[in-house]
Amino acid sequence: MIEKVIHVGVLLVLPPLLLGVINKTKAWFAGRNGPVLLQTYYDLFKLMRKGMAISTTTTWVFLAGPVITLATVLLAGLLVPMGRFDAPIAFTGDLILFAYLFGLARFFTTAAALDTGSAFEGMGAAREVTFACLSEPALFFALLVLARVSGSLKLTQMLHGPAGGFTAAVAAPLVLVAIGLFVVLLAETCRIPVDDPNTHLELTMIHEVMVLDHSGPLFGVILYAASLKMLVIGSVLLHVVFTFQTGRAWLDWPLFIGELLGLAVVIGIVESVMARLQMRHVPYLLIAAILFCGFGFILLVR
Repeated sequence: MIEKVIHVGVLLVLPPLLLGVINKTKAWFAGRNGPVLLQTYYDLFKLMRKGMAISTTTTWVFLAGPVITLATVLLAGLLVPMGRFDAPIAFTGDLILFAYLFGLARFFTTAAALDTGSAFEGMGAAREVTFACLSEPALFFALLVLARVSGSLKLTQMLHGPAGGFTAAVAAPLVLVAIGLFVVLLAETCRIPVDDPNTHLELTMIHEVMVLDHSGPLFGVILYAASLKMLVIGSVLLHVVFTFQTGRAWLDWPLFIGELLGLAVVIGIVESVMARLQMRHVPYLLIAAILFCGFGFILLVR
């Protein structure tokens, strides 16, 4: 029971810190002090205290979009184990629910954008859905590889691997899957080189252009859901990359949190040393992710 409470606590509290670590890493590379690590928490608190400007042309979809997105991503987080501990919710075939929860979140995000009637937000929604058609196959291929290796259709057992841990025989497929999942992580969380979360030029934005009309608490929910999505997908990636566990709960929880913060540093480094890709080149990156995960699956079934 205590493990489930800690799982929920980490899931709710830690996500904004990941954004703080990324921003701090980017500032360090740029030779600046940058914002404090807890700046995202301050921003969320400030947004929750503000009022909302809501267009008279919008419907309930505009209001429900951010809330449903947050709820679906949170439920997906309850399906993913953290470290060596089991997920609070686990059942056979939950990997399908996990994947389609992100699809449901994307549907309501784009629906809320289209509900405004804005041409710019409609453009961002079209881009989001187009790139999702390329990132979702990579995610499914990765899940197929993990299901094949573990011999289970439960997400918890898939990410924990066989009883003895992942063997050297599956090292090559897992390396390919890890590369593909990292690209999916950048795409799903709209980070460089796929998208720039700090840009304000509508013609080059993907995710940010969809939320231009959201303000106050609604925008705070969107920002929090984005950081939560990064933690959830990052947790899946870490189970593939870092399988070492001590077997002691008091040490494994800090170890896993440290791995998440380390992943945030890596994302910050990637964003510091790379420029954003031209929009027409983004599909090539996502197709490469499909090929990495697909070849990993082929290596297992050959």
